[in-house]
Amino acid sequence: MSVESVKAYFEENGLNYEIREMDQGTETVEAAARALGVEPARIAKTLALKIKSRYILVVTKGDARIDNRKFKLRFQVKARMMTSDEVLETTGHPVGGVCPFGLKKRMDIYLDESLKPFDRVYPAAGSGNSCIEISPEALCRVTGADWVDVCRSYRWQADDNQ
Repeated sequence: MSVESVKAYFEENGLNYEIREMDQGTETVEAAARALGVEPARIAKTLALKIKSRYILVVTKGDARIDNRKFKLRFQVKARMMTSDEVLETTGHPVGGVCPFGLKKRMDIYLDESLKPFDRVYPAAGSGNSCIEISPEALCRVTGADWVDVCRSYRWQADDNQ
């Protein structure tokens, strides 16, 4: 059902992204990276968070971690993960398949700066075994997201084989 909402979102918005559905699960960053044959950092991890009385999505590189100080400076509140029930009720996607497309309810979407060094990243597409390939710039454009800097500082090394 959730992949269907992503397909409908793409169709309604005239977006031509291929949804890749794999035989193996991709619910974790590590599993997704193995299935796709890419480094974990290229997995666009979507975090479903509650800030005060509203829900938001923050998409980060796969191996990034939220920096609580940066997050609190940006949003004026400590980051709190949504429960799995809140995730499903709000996004329409199960944990492990959460993505910023085809959402059940309108949510503010933010992309962390950690995604910018990559030419392409792989966010989920509504299920625990699906994804799409997209550039960070296109991800920002198609989701209407804002860029934020809420993850711990990182070092990025280009991998010319990816």
